[in-house]
Amino acid sequence: MANKISYDKAFEELQKIVTDMEDGEIGVDVLSEKVKRASELIKICKEKLTSTEDDIQKILKDLD
Repeated sequence: MANKISYDKAFEELQKIVTDMEDGEIGVDVLSEKVKRASELIKICKEKLTSTEDDIQKILKDLD
């Protein structure tokens, strides 16, 4: 993925979007844009978690 944002930054941005939506701070004019960005951030987080899990599994397998 071209986007090199860290998991922590992606998760933090995602939390901000969700909080703003819950608080009604995102107007209808930008709602679609924010939902698209949230989708991108979720994909980034999922990929990083999957990659980390794979790395850990490899390390544990090497220990056996």
